[in-house]
Amino acid sequence: MNITVVGVGHVGLVSAAAFARWGHDVVGYDDDAAKVATMQGGAPWFYEPGLQELLSEVTEAGRLRFTSDSDDALRDAEIVFVCVGTPPLPGGGPNLSYVEAVGRTVVAQASRELVLVEKSTVPANTGRRLEQVIARETERLGLEHAIHVASNPEFLKEGAAVEDTLHPDRVVYGTSSDFARDALRAVYAPLVEQDGCPVVETDVASAELIKHASNAFLATRISFINAVAQICDRVGADVQTVAEGMGHDVRIGHRFLQAGLGYGGSCFPKDVDAFAHLASQVGYEFGLLDEVRDINAGQRAAVIRKLEHELWHLNGKTIALLGAAFKPGTDDLRESPALHLADDLIALGAEVRIYDPVALPNVEVQRPDLPRAETIDAALAGAHAAVVCTDWDDIKKIEPQRFLEGLAYPIVIDGRNVYDPEAFIGAGLRYHSMGRTSVA
Repeated sequence: MNITVVGVGHVGLVSAAAFARWGHDVVGYDDDAAKVATMQGGAPWFYEPGLQELLSEVTEAGRLRFTSDSDDALRDAEIVFVCVGTPPLPGGGPNLSYVEAVGRTVVAQASRELVLVEKSTVPANTGRRLEQVIARETERLGLEHAIHVASNPEFLKEGAAVEDTLHPDRVVYGTSSDFARDALRAVYAPLVEQDGCPVVETDVASAELIKHASNAFLATRISFINAVAQICDRVGADVQTVAEGMGHDVRIGHRFLQAGLGYGGSCFPKDVDAFAHLASQVGYEFGLLDEVRDINAGQRAAVIRKLEHELWHLNGKTIALLGAAFKPGTDDLRESPALHLADDLIALGAEVRIYDPVALPNVEVQRPDLPRAETIDAALAGAHAAVVCTDWDDIKKIEPQRFLEGLAYPIVIDGRNVYDPEAFIGAGLRYHSMGRTSVA
């Protein structure tokens, strides 16, 4: 099929490359000419494991190209995937103006009957609004070819986006016409034949809701185990042992039960807010999601308390933050717990020094006010304490002696529970973890 992907961010670029791998002819469109130029040169504009190799494969095969000309992108399209941003508004809901703009552009430039597919994360009933926009624009312009709206949410994880897209645990799409359903069946037929993954065919509103409900539930699991970690700290239990015991119950499972600094990134914070906002709009107060958000923010407050326990006050203290990206495997800083913690520390008079093996260039661009360290040792040198914020492999491998030699005071706050408490305490470090053994 002739596929156009509008918006080549973390979702759009990986999706476009996957569609091309499955044998479709794909055009990636973005109005950011600099990003397009980078990808036309054969390189992704962000870090994601395996993406460079996949991109090289499909562009060299001639199945994926990029353009910043919307007419060129839409001229031959049979199906258009909308992968533009939906940033949060002050009230908690998403800004859907970019999605609407794509709908208007497609109506104006489409040359045939086609399917317009929401792949951006949008609240339920967005499809109905898009259909309204399309109907009005079609009537205004006097067009005859039909444009069908569908929803096909993504479930990829940054840091594993290529693997999640090429080998998903399910494909979900919602349609309101046989034409749209058949088109999406054709898009995913090579994947289903090769991988045999489950396919959920449903209506548009249900598909939209599956995405928000999934992310909100995963965020709830993370906040639940972080709340349990707070109790473990107070009663002397080990949250990892508690999580292991819980996870053996087949009704619960082990995934997303790792206590730490809380969730971040482009999806969970925004989607929890958007889901709560949608519920409020339709007359249901989803109080559980308010608690999920409060617990998530509380994990940073717990780190502050541990630092104040050791340092009395933070004014004038230097804190080394090990990790800036919201998770390992990505250079994405959106809603990063590390950067939120940096702001909390600065507000209390502390100085911070941030190290990350991949994301420092983005820190330099997005937060030039934050001091950066190019190496772990440079981050530790003379700092009064270190906080593990992102569990990158090189950070997980730091030995106790390296902390002892680098830090002014031997204080380590293990915000991701990556070290052996007994080994670190035994080496003479003032070691604190999240819901596990800590120095008294």
